Amino acid sequence: MHARLALLSAVSPGLPESEVFRLGLHHAAGELCALGGMVHLCGPTSALCLVSAVGLPPGIPRSWGLIDQESQVAPARALRQGSAVWMPPPAAEAPWPGTRTGLAVLPVSAGGRIMGTLTVLTGDRGEPTPQEWDFLRSVVAWTEERIVQAPKVTIPAATEPDGERPQQTVGDLRVGWWDWNLQTEELIWDAAVMEFYGTKPADYTGTIQDWMQILHPDDLAPTLTEAQRAIREHSVYEATYRVRRLDGTYGWSRARGKPTYDDQGVPLRMVGVRWESSEWPSARDALSRALRHMSDIFLTVDAEWRIIFVNREAERTLGSSQEELFGRVLWDLPAAQRIPDLERRCRRAAAEETPASFDVGIPDTGRRYQLRLVPGPVGRAIYLADVTEKRRMQEEREAAERAAAERAAQVAELTAALAKATTSQDVVDAVAQRVLPPFDAVGLVVQAIEGNQLLAIGVVGYADDFLGLLNSRSTAATLPGWSVIASGEPAFLSSPEEYAAYAPDHADLPGIGHKQAWAFMPLTVSDHTFGVCAVSWDRPRRLTADERSLLTTISALVAQALERARLYDAEHSRSRELQRSLLPRGLPDLPACAAAARYLPAGQGMDVGGDWYDVIPLSSGRVALVVGDVMGHGLPEAATMGRLRTAVHTLADLELPPDEIMGHLNDIVGDMSEDSYVTCLYALYDSTTQVCSLARAGHPPPALVHPDGTVHFPELATDPPLGAAKPPFETVELAVPDGSLLVLYTDGLVESAKREVDEGMSALARLLCAAHEEGVDLDLETLCDTLTAGLLSGEHQAADDAALLVARLHALTEDRMASWPLADDPKAAGLARRHVREQLSVWGLDELTPTTELLASEMVGNVVRHAKGPVGLRLLHDARLICEVFDGSLTMPRIRRATDTDEGGRGLQLITALCQRWGARYTPHGKCIWTEQTLLGPDGRLDRPSDAQDLLFLNAEDFAVDLDALSFERRAQ
Repeated sequence: MHARLALLSAVSPGLPESEVFRLGLHHAAGELCALGGMVHLCGPTSALCLVSAVGLPPGIPRSWGLIDQESQVAPARALRQGSAVWMPPPAAEAPWPGTRTGLAVLPVSAGGRIMGTLTVLTGDRGEPTPQEWDFLRSVVAWTEERIVQAPKVTIPAATEPDGERPQQTVGDLRVGWWDWNLQTEELIWDAAVMEFYGTKPADYTGTIQDWMQILHPDDLAPTLTEAQRAIREHSVYEATYRVRRLDGTYGWSRARGKPTYDDQGVPLRMVGVRWESSEWPSARDALSRALRHMSDIFLTVDAEWRIIFVNREAERTLGSSQEELFGRVLWDLPAAQRIPDLERRCRRAAAEETPASFDVGIPDTGRRYQLRLVPGPVGRAIYLADVTEKRRMQEEREAAERAAAERAAQVAELTAALAKATTSQDVVDAVAQRVLPPFDAVGLVVQAIEGNQLLAIGVVGYADDFLGLLNSRSTAATLPGWSVIASGEPAFLSSPEEYAAYAPDHADLPGIGHKQAWAFMPLTVSDHTFGVCAVSWDRPRRLTADERSLLTTISALVAQALERARLYDAEHSRSRELQRSLLPRGLPDLPACAAAARYLPAGQGMDVGGDWYDVIPLSSGRVALVVGDVMGHGLPEAATMGRLRTAVHTLADLELPPDEIMGHLNDIVGDMSEDSYVTCLYALYDSTTQVCSLARAGHPPPALVHPDGTVHFPELATDPPLGAAKPPFETVELAVPDGSLLVLYTDGLVESAKREVDEGMSALARLLCAAHEEGVDLDLETLCDTLTAGLLSGEHQAADDAALLVARLHALTEDRMASWPLADDPKAAGLARRHVREQLSVWGLDELTPTTELLASEMVGNVVRHAKGPVGLRLLHDARLICEVFDGSLTMPRIRRATDTDEGGRGLQLITALCQRWGARYTPHGKCIWTEQTLLGPDGRLDRPSDAQDLLFLNAEDFAVDLDALSFERRAQ
């Protein structure tokens, strides 16, 4: 023992700490014939860290790398007790597989404080003897003495071959980030630290042992001591040490971090950065001093935007010291969060990996800074220079230049907008959009002289009640508007007081209109002032000379545009009125057909068009539905539409079939002009047969909606438009179930610049199906609104006139119809009267029997005398009572004016007197003569023509027709 102690005492002072631990362990283990030994030092947390081991295989010390100071392991107990501890070999389990050993442990102190433990692994032998314990204490005392004498860690003075000291800039530093959990000993490295330390991901365990294994043995103990001091004193941790590289050599590394604590002061974690450093300390210090005291803000961050360095100006601006800021993410600082969009702009600049510069504003100070970001391989340098005054002068200069350019642009833009304005409202909208915003105005009133009144034709920024009050004073000569018109000079009133002085009789208007400044400008064209334009503000405003000059110039432009627009408005109003007068004012409510229609003119700025629709009641429960379109816009097209609509009414009243009507219309259009282009669709519905006959000329087909909701577009022949077609026109007959809908329309409803006709028809079918499912089709008016809203909304708004006609068709049921064949002989009249009496009795219309017998008798008698068979009689009980007589002749009856000596010629006069309406029409096999009688009058009684009252006292039997004897007319006399 004495020889070993003498040998240790002979060792010269100045050995590194790692060598001191190694020598002490070698001699302690050798003297006790032990397996090996270990030295643990107190780490920055409640852990003992292994710093040296001898005599043990490489894998075994890893399990002893960290020991919890509060555990029952022998080194931890020795540390807590401050005295030697013996732990005999375990009976069953060993510290590692295949080994049973005892442990002899002594504490190691430095500076009066226990700094660690020395442990000897004795194997399976017993406790050391008292002499051996004394030897171990002597070794510990020698170790404590030599640790104090060990040299401190310094960075070597590296030089280049030419003798110059190497320099490094901030951008050259290889900066990495680390996070040490002081509770769990978990250690996190970023990629830069992992690369510099030469640790492979597969070998990285994520604990403090990974760092301790690559640290130079001489630097391990002082580095742990510095970390423990920083945690204990709540200060910044700074250390310089060597780490082993991949090639086995050691490189110098600097680390800086700061611990964090919980509310009770217990250390939680230490976060910091590491960088490789080889420059002279003096050069580094000089650079640091220069950056620290520069007048501009300067700071550096690593790749994760954690702060590495800040100068004094940055500390003042950020409101924290360098120690408090070190390691914190820049974006987490309250001062950085108050700068709008700072993080996004800095990250975008860093992503481009090129120096970038942009301005930022510091809230609460009103100062502006130019930020320059210089990216490096692992970090970024950020400079901020105060440019508040420089930017203010620059902005003032640019504002003046911009104001001049904007005034010129405003006039040019307003001129272009007014040139496109068509109506007076267009002019007002153009002024509101392009004059009010540049002047920060909120109100506009444009007034024009109408007779002896000054009426508003456009208002923006005022309530309706104020407009009504203003118009109620339209004749007051003391209004500011009248004063400006009379003088021809503008008036600029900057406050309510000036307004009251200018127009004392109307001093209440500023308060009612909630305005506090005004500019009244006369509207003059060719030395004629016809109105006034008033711009107003909701706060007092004194206009500059340039602003007054600009508003005066603008008022001249507005006057010219408004004069043109008023002429257009007058012309357009006349055109619209003409068009409205040519369209049906209302649709008839017929038993066979209930209808609703819509006419939608083209978009703003378009003239009147030539679309039309009509519902024409015909005889015997029949109705004609027609829709047409005269291509183009303007008064000529509207006039053409009116002529064609009148022609359709005339031809329909003649009871012509659809193809013949289309032929006559084609001739009419052809005689008008070569430029006329007209499409038309004519539908004739017979409620007694439930058949609809269709003919079209260049027009889209109708949509037929069956009662079950099925939508069908009939396949009709595509005849050319009227004026270009060559008759005959094809007629298609469709069976129409009772309650079906027939939808007629013009192409403007289904066609637009972004939609073909086929697409529009498909959209129409979808809307009709949806409306039927929702029950909307029960109300035709609502259905029309649904169809127009669905087809003419958004990008498909009407670019052309659109007409829509929706009709629900009803059938006349069999119990409301009665027909009989009659013989072609003189007895037919009597048989007809009998059929009439019997059928009207069944229908409960006995009061109509005498009149109807007379009508039927006269018509049958005329047919037998003047026409040819076969003869038929039919009665229809609808909203009116219809009596029809059929024959095989094409000769139409006409009324003659009989003289006093004429024996005939009074039959049709009698028919005209007895019924409300009568007529004749051709049939496929001859003709039909029909009469209509109203069932009930306004007072609930039968309504008969007054001319027939004197005839009803006669018995109908007295009018029996005997063609072999006297004529009907002679017997009536």
